Amino acid sequence: MMEEKIQHEQELNEELLNDLLQTGDVESFREEFLSHHPYDQATFYEKAELEIRQLMYQYLSPKEMADIYEAIELDDDEYEDLFKEMNAHYAADLLSAMYTDDAVDVLNKLNKEQVATYLTIMDKESARQIKDLLHYEEYTAGSIMTTEFVSIPMNSTVRSAMNILRNAAPNAETIYYVFVVDEDLRLSGIVTLRDLIISDEDTLISSIMNERVVSVSVGEDQEEVARMIKDYDFLAMPVVDFQNHLLGIITVDDIIDVLDEEASDDYSKLAAVSDMDTFDRGPLTAAKKRLPWLILLTFLGMLTANLMGMFEATLDQVALLAVFIPLIAGMAGNSGTQALAVAVRGIATGDIEEESKVKLLFREAGTGLITGLVCGVVVVGLVYFWKGELLIGLLVGTAVAGSIFVATLAGSFIPLLIHRLKIDPAVASGPFITTLNDIISILIYLGLATTFLGSL
Repeated sequence: MMEEKIQHEQELNEELLNDLLQTGDVESFREEFLSHHPYDQATFYEKAELEIRQLMYQYLSPKEMADIYEAIELDDDEYEDLFKEMNAHYAADLLSAMYTDDAVDVLNKLNKEQVATYLTIMDKESARQIKDLLHYEEYTAGSIMTTEFVSIPMNSTVRSAMNILRNAAPNAETIYYVFVVDEDLRLSGIVTLRDLIISDEDTLISSIMNERVVSVSVGEDQEEVARMIKDYDFLAMPVVDFQNHLLGIITVDDIIDVLDEEASDDYSKLAAVSDMDTFDRGPLTAAKKRLPWLILLTFLGMLTANLMGMFEATLDQVALLAVFIPLIAGMAGNSGTQALAVAVRGIATGDIEEESKVKLLFREAGTGLITGLVCGVVVVGLVYFWKGELLIGLLVGTAVAGSIFVATLAGSFIPLLIHRLKIDPAVASGPFITTLNDIISILIYLGLATTFLGSL
């Protein structure tokens, strides 16, 4: 009942905002709209029709619209269309009002002509800061860092540091960490807001700062940065160049976006989809994304069918063997996918670096051997009681045990090998492992059947 009431109130608010916009009641619209959280504002904006959005551009300042764009979640191609709706000067002021890292994220989704136009129109200082970040390679620390942070000289006092903090706070993305630099702007230490509040005003910063600062290189991969912030429980991470000059910081809210992006990317690859489909994409767009992988898997499937054709004589003599092919292939595929999930997760979380890869392979081999033997024995019993064929049962059970063992080993070895080759291990996706294990299991099963055909 409570959920229905909240849903109803939200729908009423949307209708009210639409009415206020269409009737031109600017003051009431602004009062109602700006009372909501930026996320709710962004949700309303994203759902709005073109006519409503055009009115919003008239009634909201670029700074107020910038707050919406810092909370909004859109597909890459939608940014370009939305910015084309706006007046170029309005869009440039919007980007200038955003935090630099967020503005760079948006500009990376626009075409080159739009980017050049906005950088030319916006104020020189904002354009300079954005240009400084735009040249960093995508998915690196430099591409997601912000230059809106608070830094203080090492030889200053707490009193002067607090004055610097007060002046910088309105434009800083976070004030809980204050970074200490030397006269050459090299990162020397860090103090927290708590340190400044509880310390005497005449205390030197150098005497209360923490000199053991954990930082990341500007070229570090964003996944590694996310892992470090998670491990150290930081709210922000300083970014430095090779000479330890402080260039910017990465805040935890940006890392949450990175984790979501990386998880979505890995999951899409595990499903053999190039980009994760979204509900608002049409069937034609979704089909274009999926078809290349499906066609490739079709050719791999034909290889499996060709292998079965090689054992046609064996299947003709003992037709009952064909009944158990789906069982053996399915169990091999399942065990291989389980091992794949463990290996990919271990690589993604960094656990694989702490544990010897050889040890991991031995552990998975042992797991595959145990599960294979247990499943093999179960299959022998089931086949015997179902068909009354002990020899067939032994053959199928042996094939199941061997297939599970090999599939488990392959499921863990392949992503480790791909990771060693500096390729994203998620490309060793479930469908590829499953297809590979189909081939392996058929070779084992029908190979054994051909070898012992005279006994069947």
